[in-house]
Amino acid sequence: MLWLSPLSAQQLVDHVVARVEGYAITLTDVEAALGLGVIQVPPGADRIAAGTQQMVDRQLLLAEVQRFPPPEPDPPAVTREIARLKMFAGTGLPALMQSAGLTDERIRDIARDNLRILAYLDERFGATVQVSDEETAKYYRDHEAEFTRGGDLTPFDEAEPVARQRASAERRRATIDQWLRDLRARADISINPLVRRP
Repeated sequence: MLWLSPLSAQQLVDHVVARVEGYAITLTDVEAALGLGVIQVPPGADRIAAGTQQMVDRQLLLAEVQRFPPPEPDPPAVTREIARLKMFAGTGLPALMQSAGLTDERIRDIARDNLRILAYLDERFGATVQVSDEETAKYYRDHEAEFTRGGDLTPFDEAEPVARQRASAERRRATIDQWLRDLRARADISINPLVRRP
């Protein structure tokens, strides 16, 4: 457990929901990441459980970034990323900052980490992945709904550039997901489920 700063003459206990190679991920870390849109939970999933798993992946990524650091992001890019995070939180930002103990400096660090992760993944896996004509055609066939407008299926010749781009993104995502699974398998990770009161 981590003790936070006193608030209204009371001390709040922050629950450690996971540890990754000894690094503690707390409930407020998860809540802050969800509130800023750093991680997003699929509809119907348990916010904290799914958010914790994503924060474990994020910590694994940050550890790799520390080992093989990409170039430092440009200050204007960090400023844009801060604006994006704050825009996601919207009018709930002040309450989120108070409840999660966020400061402007911490939000800047999160924005910088986001950009460093993206740069690292681009360096390691490339910004795009080459896919064959067969893979592009298969993506088109498997995702016809994406290429249907007003009940009419767009001909493959017209849809091919978009289908190729999306097939490439899907392949890249699958490659990164497999790499993350390999990182998880080698890492010392413990998950501490929250005990929810009735």
